[in-house]
Amino acid sequence: MKTLLRIAFFSLALGVVLPFYATVHAQENGNPPVDGMPVPPGGFYNFSNNLNQIMRKAALEAKVQGILLVSYVVTAEGKVEKVEVIRSLCPSCDEEAVRVISNSGIWTPSKKEGQPIVKKMTLQIGPVQF
Repeated sequence: MKTLLRIAFFSLALGVVLPFYATVHAQENGNPPVDGMPVPPGGFYNFSNNLNQIMRKAALEAKVQGILLVSYVVTAEGKVEKVEVIRSLCPSCDEEAVRVISNSGIWTPSKKEGQPIVKKMTLQIGPVQF
């Protein structure tokens, strides 16, 4: 019975502490709350569909499957900069993802209190399967 009480106590404590830590950690890393996320030309639905089709073809040619993580910055002017692979799938898939995101055009930037701001984004591509 004491073991069950300890488990319940620690579960409750973690449930209170972890969300607080995540919020503080995100704010310390330059990710303040914003009024809206950056949006690519044509919207995220079209962007992700196009990107997934391109990545599926690249993965098929390379004969690989998996998940690719890419980070990038959308400037206050809507330009995509600093595109880099965080989790690689294969060199040709990585290059293709960087190329597509880099050449995605001018985005609608994030805003905070009505003013455009710089926003770092992380995008998961996949799972890429063929």
